[in-house]
Amino acid sequence: MPIVRVLDAREIGADAERLRAWARAESTAREASHVSRSYCHPYAVVAWHNAPLGVDLVRIAPCDARFAQLICTPDERVDAARAADRDAHLSALWAGKEALAKALGRPLDYEPGRLTAPLAWPGGTSGPWRARPCAVPEGHVAWLVWREVTDPRRRGATVRERSEDRRAVAGRGAPGA
Repeated sequence: MPIVRVLDAREIGADAERLRAWARAESTAREASHVSRSYCHPYAVVAWHNAPLGVDLVRIAPCDARFAQLICTPDERVDAARAADRDAHLSALWAGKEALAKALGRPLDYEPGRLTAPLAWPGGTSGPWRARPCAVPEGHVAWLVWREVTDPRRRGATVRERSEDRRAVAGRGAPGA
């Protein structure tokens, strides 16, 4: 399971630039092969693991219909319309999709409206991928997505899991799609 740390710039009187430096220092001090960071001053979330991962932190803010159209799959648009707090729901969808795109690598290659948000994954699982919301201060939402570490010699990673992962990274499908 990845390790996650939430940093609060107010603890050290840091501006946005110093918060970023603190998060970079925190992540380089760890012996992990993969690190992900996200910033929303005065907070940062840093995660590290021995397999691909992504984390994203956003401030819950008003979300208009155009934003929902851009980031949601058709099913997600229906769910967002039914949500008790539409803005919090859309913010969580966005954070989850951003974390997933980071974990897949090359996050700018993925259209958010084509990725199924980890929020909808049964049990937080989609093929070899796992996802969980992170505990962050009120008014914010963060998601962590990581690839489950499997050793084919010891734990029996399946060929299906490896091919799902390749297809998702190639952009011909996405975990949970």
